[in-house]
Amino acid sequence: MIVPNGAPAVSARDLHRRFGEFEAVRGVTFDVAPGEVFGFLGPNGAGKSTTISMLCTLLRITDGRASVAGFDVSKEPREVRRRIGLVFQDTTLDDYLTAEENLRFHAELYGVPRETMGEGIRRVMQLVGLTDRASSLVRTFSGGMKRRLEIARGLLHSPRVLFLDEPTVGLDPQTRDHIWNYINELRRREDITIFMTTHYMDEAEYCDRIAIIDDGRIVVQGTPDELKASVGKDRIEIRTEDDDAAVEAMKRMFGVEATRADGVVRAAVEHGEEFVPQLFARLGIPIKAVSIARPTLDDVFLNYTGRTIRDAEATGAQLMRSNVWMRARMR
Repeated sequence: MIVPNGAPAVSARDLHRRFGEFEAVRGVTFDVAPGEVFGFLGPNGAGKSTTISMLCTLLRITDGRASVAGFDVSKEPREVRRRIGLVFQDTTLDDYLTAEENLRFHAELYGVPRETMGEGIRRVMQLVGLTDRASSLVRTFSGGMKRRLEIARGLLHSPRVLFLDEPTVGLDPQTRDHIWNYINELRRREDITIFMTTHYMDEAEYCDRIAIIDDGRIVVQGTPDELKASVGKDRIEIRTEDDDAAVEAMKRMFGVEATRADGVVRAAVEHGEEFVPQLFARLGIPIKAVSIARPTLDDVFLNYTGRTIRDAEATGAQLMRSNVWMRARMR
């Protein structure tokens, strides 16, 4: 189950998915490198889950093509399924079985050899910190524990690509942090590619690369730092003993246009974390305080879509409610 040399772990070319007259995914193209954590960032209704469903062979591709672990999604679906793990947005565990029984059932479905099944279950339970709850009924688990168990289940058959569809939706911030600790530990210990969707900006920061998707289309993709750098410079604020002299010196020495207001000198610069040490070394005016504010992924989303992610979610929900055919499909 090795990805062919030079081949991406996941690849999509001009993917489309239509439900009647409604087009949920509109020409999506991207590649995911082996071992990468790749994130689909976008509002609810943007096409994230639909894309994952096509990549995981759960939905037929209307147009375009895709491959996972080197196998064509449409032509070789069985090979794709053998090489992926999937954690759904909504829990799919059996509440009336124990954690171990849920995993054992999954292992049987995937043909995990019985002689290695027990050790595999112990390994993934330890990875997600649930070893002491192996014999507990899942209905006694918290939301965060269920999510961790689902991640363990998705890893049990040693997939090459793990798909996480909104892995922390509905969880409190502390539990979300815990889940990401487990995901990062998973990445450290397992040779695996992770493809995840989220509408949480802070979660997208964990990804190696992000594709922002809105209204079924990818509007931009890159590393978090690349995307933030693309929308503007870092904002520097300093407090000095002579703000007027500081404004003049910044222009003379660094070619930076600064402004002074409310006792603060403000300027926009490239690579603020590298600029500040130069400022201290060369400004010649005592600096009493300094702060750096970098563009955020919220700024990126607003810049490339013209609206905030909250506004996009509200619009998407309104369109979904108005589309009778889609409502019927989702019941």
